[in-house]
Amino acid sequence: MGDFNLALVLVAIIVSILVFIFNIYLLINYQHPDDKNQAYFPKFVVVFGLTVAFLSILMLPADVANRQACKHAIYNGACNFTLPMKDLWLAIYIVDAILVFFVIPFAMFYYEGDQDKTIGKRMKSALCWVVTTAIVVALVLGILYGLVGKVDFTVKHLTSDTTTFTNNWSSFTSGQQCIGNGARQCSAFTSNSSSETTWTQRATFPEYVVALATIVGSVLFSIFGGVGIACLPLGLIFSFIRRPKAVITRSQYIKEATELGKKAKELKKAADALHQEERSGSKGRKWRKNTKALEKELLLLEEDVKALEEMYPQGEKAETTWALTVLGYLAKLVLGILGLIVSIAWIAHIVIYLLIDPPLSSFLNEVFIKLDDIWGLLGTAAFAFFCMYLLFAVIAGAMMLGLRLVFITIHPMKWGATLMNSFLFNVGLILLCSISVIQFCSTAFAYYAQATAAQEIFGHTLQSLRGIKYLYKYNVFQIAFIVLAGLTFVYYAAFGWRRKKPSGRFQLSS
Repeated sequence: MGDFNLALVLVAIIVSILVFIFNIYLLINYQHPDDKNQAYFPKFVVVFGLTVAFLSILMLPADVANRQACKHAIYNGACNFTLPMKDLWLAIYIVDAILVFFVIPFAMFYYEGDQDKTIGKRMKSALCWVVTTAIVVALVLGILYGLVGKVDFTVKHLTSDTTTFTNNWSSFTSGQQCIGNGARQCSAFTSNSSSETTWTQRATFPEYVVALATIVGSVLFSIFGGVGIACLPLGLIFSFIRRPKAVITRSQYIKEATELGKKAKELKKAADALHQEERSGSKGRKWRKNTKALEKELLLLEEDVKALEEMYPQGEKAETTWALTVLGYLAKLVLGILGLIVSIAWIAHIVIYLLIDPPLSSFLNEVFIKLDDIWGLLGTAAFAFFCMYLLFAVIAGAMMLGLRLVFITIHPMKWGATLMNSFLFNVGLILLCSISVIQFCSTAFAYYAQATAAQEIFGHTLQSLRGIKYLYKYNVFQIAFIVLAGLTFVYYAAFGWRRKKPSGRFQLSS
């Protein structure tokens, strides 16, 4: 037993190091050239935040493995030597909340501050915003915790008679489960609603902070996740359908490149005008609206440039570049089909296991258990994959809606061209939604993840908090998730096959 626990600790350490190295790799390859050899504090926040987010997702499979460490123990107290998962859960989610509501906003305010100001003034300005936010958040949390920070558990009062011990057990049948006179049925079987009572106790403050952060994340999760579970695979599939079929001629390339150059000059003039307004201090609502509109036009321009480069590859290795482009679209098709299977499995599991009472089947829970029977970690690995896929679906949904809704700031992630403010925004989104992903997975896979520390926090406590429990009792978030997923499937079925037409001037020649 001790050897098993030691192995689990070593695996956790190795995985943490690998995740940290992988996040550094992402930062190096996604960062914009303008941010090289500078903005070290935002970069540290990005790497640390991504590490916390990914590890929080992987902690649920670790929690399951930790539970199995003492499942077949041959001596009492073996579970006392496993990892303290409840303390680890609370610690990582308190860190999550601090990063989302304080550290990341400070880093964004500092990074986006006026470059003409000194470092001290930029830090002072960012600190003022964060302190103000901290005071407001602390007051809201304190008031809510003082008023409704309690847990209401519904319990039944059960009683039973006693009788002299006997060797004759034949009298106990399915109709006579218990001793005593009368129906001789257990109190739990014959009890009525009048025997129910409410047991109230105050939740711990860390658990309450996690619960409120989960509610905020659940709203975003139900929106972005519901859209993303459909658009993630279908976006890849329809990207293959809309792929460039052949290379354009040089004359067509010159024509389209000229149009792109004209638009780039117009956008540069607009950017210079906005920068001049910023210097003069007139940063009102109109300035922010124009800035967001400019960001969207720049994003569309980048997409047009990329499409033109794909249609007319240049250089000595032009044929190789075109071949890689074709292979890339084929890979999108394969990944899209596999993702579509996973998305359908997720939606089917939510419907038959969470929304139908009693559940028609435990479905994916049984699949994971059978995979564990084949090999000890196979089911756990599949479980981790489904949890991570849900997080990627949330990110895909946020990117899709961010391009279409005017009240969401666009922060695209692009290989070799991502500024630190975009990085910080997306890391904050991932951190906030990761809490809800874990809560959702612990509920959706309650049978497989039973008796874990995560289920204790996100199952019993969270779903019994006063004022919050009704959102989970009536499956509000799950229903919203399924409805948005269905609408997104319909949208892609109706319009996804069409070639996208940029709002700007540029349009690929037929």
